[in-house]
Amino acid sequence: MSQVEKKAGLLRRTSSSKKPLKEKVVLMYDEIFAKEDPAKNNPRFWDELFLMKVNLEYLESKLESVDGEEVQRIQDNINALFHHCVQALAEEHQIKVVNALQTLCALFRGVHQKNKSASGFDIINMLMGFDKAEQRMKDLMERLDSLLCGEGSESLKSLCLKLLLCLVTVTDNISQNTILEYVMINSIFEAILQIMSDVSSRGQHGYDAVVLLALLVNYRKYESVNPYIVKLSIVDDEPTLDGMGMVLHQALTEYNRQYKDKEEENQGGFFSTLTTMVGNMFIADVDEKLSVQTNEAILLALYEAVHLNRNFITVLAQSHPELDMAATSTTPTSTTPTTPLGTTPPALDMMNNPELPLDPNLQTSNLLITFLKYASIVMQDTKDEHRLNSAKLCLIILTCIAEDQYADAFLHDDNMNFRVTLHRMPMRHRKKTIDKNVPSRPLVCAVLDLMVEFIVTHMMKDFPMDLYLRCVQIIHKLLCYQKKCRIRLHYTWRELWSALINLLKFLLSNETTLLAKHNIFQLALLVVNLFNMFITYGDTFLPTSNSYDELYYEIVRMHQVFDNLYCMVLRVSTNTGQWKEPASKVTHALVNIRAIINHFNPKIESYAAVNHISQLSEEQVRSQCTEAFKMFHMFSGEGCF
Repeated sequence: MSQVEKKAGLLRRTSSSKKPLKEKVVLMYDEIFAKEDPAKNNPRFWDELFLMKVNLEYLESKLESVDGEEVQRIQDNINALFHHCVQALAEEHQIKVVNALQTLCALFRGVHQKNKSASGFDIINMLMGFDKAEQRMKDLMERLDSLLCGEGSESLKSLCLKLLLCLVTVTDNISQNTILEYVMINSIFEAILQIMSDVSSRGQHGYDAVVLLALLVNYRKYESVNPYIVKLSIVDDEPTLDGMGMVLHQALTEYNRQYKDKEEENQGGFFSTLTTMVGNMFIADVDEKLSVQTNEAILLALYEAVHLNRNFITVLAQSHPELDMAATSTTPTSTTPTTPLGTTPPALDMMNNPELPLDPNLQTSNLLITFLKYASIVMQDTKDEHRLNSAKLCLIILTCIAEDQYADAFLHDDNMNFRVTLHRMPMRHRKKTIDKNVPSRPLVCAVLDLMVEFIVTHMMKDFPMDLYLRCVQIIHKLLCYQKKCRIRLHYTWRELWSALINLLKFLLSNETTLLAKHNIFQLALLVVNLFNMFITYGDTFLPTSNSYDELYYEIVRMHQVFDNLYCMVLRVSTNTGQWKEPASKVTHALVNIRAIINHFNPKIESYAAVNHISQLSEEQVRSQCTEAFKMFHMFSGEGCF
């Protein structure tokens, strides 16, 4: 059968003089779209309809093709179809239930596609009749809840979730989907939790259930009381929270694995190397980054769980073996060339095993580690709006984590050390290498590494100001916790200082371009205040006094950047304009840094002149900075090393 005939519901080719034959279900659809009641001449019309295989394409196309006048003419029949679909969900005959679920999907999609500009009330009226809508949706949600919680087949439960996902996503803006008011009133929250808490159900339907919950939570979340938000915020059942964490972890793990496989495929082999060499000869600016499709649905679910439920924070830190899903998976995941990377649910057997044998030689992992690896991938390329939003969501999640006291506690726990290998963006001045000898450190080191990597790699013409602000604020929150709890973290702080100074240098070099779009003084102030934290309170969280020497060395070595910054903000703050006030704040914040520079630069220059040294080594410069600690901390009242 040709594609054209299939779309039209034709059974076979016919001569041009005869009318083409149609499937019986198509003829019955045509009766529904006629003015007369289809059951008038055939009392068993609806029973027969749901015994036939649904032709989704034809039904949706018919719904999309009707014009305004026809809608009024056939509305009673559409209402009757919806009503009988809901009734069929209570049938014992599974074929009827399956066909009813698929028909409802077609109804929701078809009506919304045709009436995108119509109000939600008009769509409700066309689907089920506004005067009967409340009862119709109550019956629908009760029967879907019964199917999801019952002992029925897994395929039926899957169809129920697909129908709900279809209903939730038929509009571009979920808050404009008025039908969801009935989903708020007739909650299926408990059914979703039951799926996530049960090992078998979670393996089959956990991915869809988590995505559905994340979407429902976002329905008019700032406009009215959303019962799904309230209920999610108070969930304290450990198996349920663990189940949700397992689903999120496996979805992110699967994405990371697919990315790694694709990365190795692009790098492997002589032919691939030769192709790259030849391409570089003809293309000046080669885009070396892998093009990947991110999974915002899972990110959104993780954000809502972390943001709304304090109990979920504990799930982030639960350790388990880090397994290669390619080696352990026994159930193949169905994919096609058109399936976006990372959007397919993870292999089912991985979610069916909440407890796996722990080999002492096996590297352990947790949800937070997997998320950090995922973030290091999606944050590499932020040039288009889609990936920019994905990176933003990653940073928002990290902000929520950094603001939580319990999360900060396990991030900084010396007894919870992990080897976290982050993905690094290829750049012209460095090769893309993966460090296989990553030391085992507290997880906060991996978070800081991710922030430093982002700062270093995104200084570009289309500057992602919002992401930089969030990134620096995350660092600030972590430092505040370290200061408060006096945690001396053994971290390569010098890399962070160098990245922050280079960021200031970039802002200065591109002042005119950036000021046309952004308030660069806000970011500059955050960066300068980070240095002020190290200068004023560093003795409470820097590991050794030698760290102070390194800090002052970096400030003195790059003093020209701070001098130029001061000149720039002084110039702007002394002139009238919109940036006068924010620039003056940076001027005041630079007091400590300028004091260090003004104190040590003359001494260093004098030392070089007396000893006839044209270029001092790092050791020689640092030897002249030993008085810095006493000078700045005899007034602060803080403790000493």
